[in-house]
Amino acid sequence: MSKGTMLSGMRPTGSLHLGNYFGALENWVRLQDEYDCFYFIADWHALTTGYEDTSDIKSNIDNMVIDWLSSGLDPEKCTMFLQSSVKEHAELHLLFSMSTPLSWLYRCPTYKDQLSQLKEKNITTYGFLGYPCLQAADILMYKADAVPVGEDQVPHVELTREIARRFNHLFEEVFPEPESKLTKAKVLPGTDGRKMSKSYNNTIALSDDPETVRKKVMTMVTDPARIRKDDPGHPEVCTVFAFHKVFNEEGVDEIGSLCRSGSIGCVQCKKILASKMAETLTPIYEKRQGLLERPAYIREVIESGNERARNIAQKTMSDVRKAMKIDW
Repeated sequence: MSKGTMLSGMRPTGSLHLGNYFGALENWVRLQDEYDCFYFIADWHALTTGYEDTSDIKSNIDNMVIDWLSSGLDPEKCTMFLQSSVKEHAELHLLFSMSTPLSWLYRCPTYKDQLSQLKEKNITTYGFLGYPCLQAADILMYKADAVPVGEDQVPHVELTREIARRFNHLFEEVFPEPESKLTKAKVLPGTDGRKMSKSYNNTIALSDDPETVRKKVMTMVTDPARIRKDDPGHPEVCTVFAFHKVFNEEGVDEIGSLCRSGSIGCVQCKKILASKMAETLTPIYEKRQGLLERPAYIREVIESGNERARNIAQKTMSDVRKAMKIDW
């Protein structure tokens, strides 16, 4: 029985942090044993909100691949490739844009939300409005059966399904309609209790060395109502306790009880957390350091992935052109 095909991607907009790891990357590592996985570096998608400054994209791409490999993605098990190196994505995006109604793009949940959140950026562009067509091209190019998403991203996959359905209706049956594969992501706040985000400067990066991680843990906000270390705490409002849930699953109940009874102070609680985090993150950091010494290998991984992706994309575009009767 053949594996199903799955596709997902990340935009190279900066250093990957623990939110990225537990929100997606950890799950990608598991899925590569269950599906024929395609994981792509979405450098064109990075331009939809960051086209005015592209100075860091190249270094971000290299660092992202290193983070992927150090976290456990295996080029023998999955295909990692660069979106812009497979030009067929641009062609399919163009063809989809010819038949996708504007009303579908305007109703995309992210469109109005990001226009509101990113008021400082000039993103009233065609590229930003039309990115769902590019996203559909990314997914449908490999005739993916599933896309791993959180609940908030299901509407995006549904729009891809509609674009596939419309193409198949107008022309010929070329594309399957991919399913959303809902994933239970572990959610981590930033060190200040807000959403973990590079823009808030509250992240713990996969590239942080163990001492930097320890220092960041020791600065985490805790229960603001707890003044003395023997005051009863409220772990449900504590950032440190949220990290214990992820890194200290076996001991989290005990930590919660000790906190509520005032039997453990915040400093000691943070030290325990830092030790548990080191068990998980130090091997990733050490593997990362080794990969930094092998730039030729990083290039080889991506070039090999690009070649495999291109071979599939060329076949898909041949099918598309025949279906549209433009294969002259």
